[in-house]
Amino acid sequence: MSMPIKTYRSDLLGALHEGATDLLAVGAIDKATMRRFDLACLTPVEPLPPDAIRAIRERAQMSQAIFARALNVTTSLVSKWERGDAKPGGASLKLLSLAAHKGIDAIL
Repeated sequence: MSMPIKTYRSDLLGALHEGATDLLAVGAIDKATMRRFDLACLTPVEPLPPDAIRAIRERAQMSQAIFARALNVTTSLVSKWERGDAKPGGASLKLLSLAAHKGIDAIL
């Protein structure tokens, strides 16, 4: 199983996060502390414009209905995202970001 590629806010935060990962591995810090490092060091998910959402769906060769089902949202919501009438957020944005970077199979 391959490890996910992590993107850090800066090289310094990347080094700090990797050090914290090693501390977690030897039991010097707990999982709650590691989650705080994750939030502080990792790059947040960026908003996706409508054309990027459409491109993700088209690359996956999915209709809006099937794409919506993969994301556990309504077809209407996918349509609104692609028209720019609504913006994905939270878990939906994270799933879209994963699909954009790793392909649709990463979320199925």
